[in-house]
Amino acid sequence: MRKPQLVFVIAFAGGLAACGESSSLQVTDGTGPSPKLPEPNKTLIPTVNIAPAIGWPEGGKPTAVAGTQVAAFAEGLDHPRWLYVLPNGDVLVAETNAPPKPDDSTGIRGWVMKKVMGKAGAGVPSPNRITLLRDADHDGVAETRTVFLQNLNSPFGMTLVGNDLYVADTDRLLRFNYEPGATEIKSQPIKVVDLPGGTLNHHWTKNVIASKDGSKLYVTVGSNSNVGENGLDKEEGRAAIWEVDRATGNHRIFASGIRNPNGLAWEPTSGALWTAVNERDEIGSDLVPDYITSVKDGGFYGWPFSYYGQHVDVRVTPQNPELVAKAIAPDYAVGPHTASLGLSFAEGNALPAQFKEGAFIGQHGSWNRKPHSGYKVIFVPFTAGKPSGKPVDVLTGFLDKDENALGRPVGVVIDQQGGLLVADDVGNKVWRVSASK
Repeated sequence: MRKPQLVFVIAFAGGLAACGESSSLQVTDGTGPSPKLPEPNKTLIPTVNIAPAIGWPEGGKPTAVAGTQVAAFAEGLDHPRWLYVLPNGDVLVAETNAPPKPDDSTGIRGWVMKKVMGKAGAGVPSPNRITLLRDADHDGVAETRTVFLQNLNSPFGMTLVGNDLYVADTDRLLRFNYEPGATEIKSQPIKVVDLPGGTLNHHWTKNVIASKDGSKLYVTVGSNSNVGENGLDKEEGRAAIWEVDRATGNHRIFASGIRNPNGLAWEPTSGALWTAVNERDEIGSDLVPDYITSVKDGGFYGWPFSYYGQHVDVRVTPQNPELVAKAIAPDYAVGPHTASLGLSFAEGNALPAQFKEGAFIGQHGSWNRKPHSGYKVIFVPFTAGKPSGKPVDVLTGFLDKDENALGRPVGVVIDQQGGLLVADDVGNKVWRVSASK
C-alpha cells in the first residue's frame, strides 16, 4: 500500500472529522465579485469535516429570515433533490440519488469516499422517480401526492415545452408526452440524446432548461473527477453546458471549463443564462469558492487548468496555457465548499421587498471545510441584471449545536403563489418559505 493511501486509511480509522487543515478566512471573504484567493494549501490528508446526517426531530424546522415564515410543503419523501413547477401549479420533485458507478469507487480512496458520502447522507439508494405534489386549496401544504414517473435512472432536471416534458437522467435526456393536469405518466419515453454517464460517473447530476422560444435545451454535465486525476480523456463532453436542438437532438458544447454546474436559470432583466457551480477540492478550506455566473456562448471557465480566471492549478498535467489565457472569471463567488446547487431568480415571488430582484441559492453544505460552510439558502441581490450586494441568509438552522446535519437544502424554485420551495434531501421534506402573516 502506498504511503498516502495508508495515511488516508489510518485517518479514517481514527475519525475523519480530525483530518486536514482549517480555514484562515471567513466564508464572507470567499464571497462576492472579488473573493479572496489565498495560496493553495495542499495537505497529505485532504480536509474531511463531515456533518453527520441525522434528520429533523419531531416538529423541527429551519429558521426563516425576518419577515418570512417556513413550513413543510411535503414530508416523508425519499431523498428529494430537485423541483419543477408545472403551469397549473403542480410541483414535480425528483426523488433521486447517485447511480451505481463502480469505477468511481475503486481503491482505498474510493472506499473512503463512499464512507464519507454515506455519513453525509448521500449513501442511500436512488428512488429513481419523480413525484407530483398538488396544493389544490393553496394553503401552502400539498394534500395530494402521486408517483408521476418511475423506473428512471438517477433523474434530476425537468422542464416542460408545450406538451413535451424533458427529464435529464444521469445518462440520457428523455422526452415524455404530458397532458395538462395529469397526475402520472405511463407512456414510454423517447430518448433525445445520450449524456455522459457510465461506470465512471463522478458528478452524476444533469439539469435541463429550455430557451425562451423553446427551440433549444441547455443541459449541465459535471466533470468526471475533482481536477482531472482520472485522465483528461475521461472528461470528453464533461465540465460543460450543452446546447441541444429540441427538434433533432443534435448538440454542441455551449460553454466549457465549468467543473460541476447544477442550477440553471434565465436572468429576467438581461435574459442571460446563469448557472450555479461547485468548484474543486483538496487545496484547502478557503479554496476554491463556489460561484454563480452568467454563461457566455463559447466561454471557457478554467476547469481543470485554472480557477477564477488565470489562477493555475499546478496539480493538472499536462498544463494548457492557451486555454488558461482564455479563462473567464465568474461573476460572483458564494463561499468555498458551500456546495451551491439550487438557483432560482426572484421573479414572481411574494416575499418581502428586499427579495424583489436577485437569485435564491440552495447551499447543500460542505464535507471538506473546517469549519463548515453552506447548509442554508441565501439570496444574492441583483440590480440591472448583475449581483449588487452582499448575500442575505434566507433559511438557516440546518446544522444543530453538535454540527449534525438536520437537513441539507438542494433545489429551490418559486411556486405559483409566490412562495419559495426548497428541497431538503436529508430531511426528506420540501420546505415552503412565505411572507409572515
